[in-house]
Amino acid sequence: MFSQNAFQIFEQAIIKYHEIDDVSQEFFNPFDATSIEHLLYRKCWIDTVQWHYEDIIRNPEIDPKEALILKRKIDASNQDRTDMVEFIDSYFLNLYQKIVPKMHAKTNSESPAWAIDRLSILALKIYHMQEEAGRKDAGETHQKNCETKLQILLEQKKDLSTAIDELLHDIELGNKYMKVYKQMKMYNDESLNPILYTQKSK
Repeated sequence: MFSQNAFQIFEQAIIKYHEIDDVSQEFFNPFDATSIEHLLYRKCWIDTVQWHYEDIIRNPEIDPKEALILKRKIDASNQDRTDMVEFIDSYFLNLYQKIVPKMHAKTNSESPAWAIDRLSILALKIYHMQEEAGRKDAGETHQKNCETKLQILLEQKKDLSTAIDELLHDIELGNKYMKVYKQMKMYNDESLNPILYTQKSK
């Protein structure tokens, strides 16, 4: 199943990141640049680095200048994340381009790649909740609460994986068809963000 393969790649990226556990570490993609695995690995790596950006910026003692630099990195990471989702959807659009939808075929509430995006984030939640559930320096109550949350996350993984695989199967059969919209984020665009284009005109 596609979702199982994707989740294994996400786990691989997360584990590799945590070998050094540094947001500035060098990135290397072990998969062929033309493969869907390459896109999935890169996607989860972006998510993993951003997860730790978000941890760092919540330090109440962070220097304001450092926080601003980090906020810029988070903004750039969000754009990279969106771009990767669109690359993954482009892969599926190409893969299913010869599929003729049935007369009464329906669209889905989200594209395959945005569902896969949620699976990548879920992989990170599961990894870190497992860490918390096994923390030796935490109390028993903390460990039990985290174990309860972990079981819920694992159930979510099962449900989301099933939904992704069923969506892809429905597209393959022509029961559903892909309709992808570009995100058209405005805050990074110098021609659409009034703060940016006002500054540029000065």
